[in-house]
Parts: sequence; C-alpha cells; structure tokens
Amino acid sequence: MLSGINLVAVGFAAGSAEPWHAAAHAGLGLAFGLWAQRLRQSPGSGDREPRLDVLGGEVEQLRRELNETQERLAFAERVLAQGVETRRVGPER
Repeated sequence: MLSGINLVAVGFAAGSAEPWHAAAHAGLGLAFGLWAQRLRQSPGSGDREPRLDVLGGEVEQLRRELNETQERLAFAERVLAQGVETRRVGPER
C-alpha cells in the first residue's frame, strides 16, 4: 500500500519543478515494495526443522526435570507426613 501511494506521488511530484522530490518518492516506492516482498517470505524457512528438533529436545528435558521435581516434592511430603504421625502417636506415659 505504501509502495503504491509513493508511486502515485511520483506522478504528482514529476509535474513540479523539483525532480529530486519525484526521485525520492520513486525510491520510497521501491524500498517499500522490496520490504513488503521480504515480509511475505517466511523467515528462516530453511532452518525451521533443526530449530524444531532443538526445541523438542529442550521440551523433553524440561519434562524430565519437572517429573524429577514432582517426585522430590512427593517424597518430601511423605517424610513430613511421617514426622507428624510420629509426633501424634508418640510414646505413651
């Protein structure tokens, strides 16, 4: 859209006495056109698979760490629960 607006502006600026003004609009139109074309291309389409493999490995590592943390938490809860039971029961006098 910006490219089209600048190309239309070239026609209006060409009628004026300032040719650099028309050239500036032509340059902007070209720059915006190239920018839009670059945005349409998918970024890094060639290295998408390796990045997905790396992310998959990182997710798997995080899952293992989370499982280990949950096991440790469950163990700590069991130990604390046994301590409460021992205090409750205690030796009778």
